[in-house]
Amino acid sequence: MTQIFTEEGEVVPVTIVKANPIVITQVKTEDIDGYEAIQFGFGERKEKNISKAVKGHVKDLGNFAGLKELKVGKTEFKVGDILTIESFEDGDNIESTSISKGKGFQGVVKRHGFKGGRRSHGQKHSEREPGSIGATGPQRVFKGTRMGGRMGTDKVTQRGISIAKVDKENNLLYVKGSLPGRRGTLVEIKG
Repeated sequence: MTQIFTEEGEVVPVTIVKANPIVITQVKTEDIDGYEAIQFGFGERKEKNISKAVKGHVKDLGNFAGLKELKVGKTEFKVGDILTIESFEDGDNIESTSISKGKGFQGVVKRHGFKGGRRSHGQKHSEREPGSIGATGPQRVFKGTRMGGRMGTDKVTQRGISIAKVDKENNLLYVKGSLPGRRGTLVEIKG
């Protein structure tokens, strides 16, 4: 993250996203595949780390780090088309999807915002404990009871965010505000 200044002198917090070009590797149709979608490749990987099946599938389009699919209606895209950030403009509203930061195993205070117990009235070590987890009648723990566990690494979608600036020379998008995930996280941006 960083900040940029508008022409009026206002400071805007932004996240810089490197948006390399993506290549259409397959166009799926209702007749053949049963649904309409496009598959695209992104990033770059060493040739020795790509399986023969993937090499045959993408043919001479490139050595992609990953392949993704996006469901669309009828489309004019063809295999080999290259999509860049040319379609984005300053001020466009977008939707971003990415994986949030992983925080490992966390207790209920951090994971669910529990208050914890007090230190008085005979309680010694219960400041961050969950307390009671249910009545003794059913003699089991109900599904969905909030407890400690692994936190983070969730797929998070943010809607209603906008682009502050588009740097077409360096393939950079300046998105207003923050995006979930650590540095280097793959971010899917839809316009």
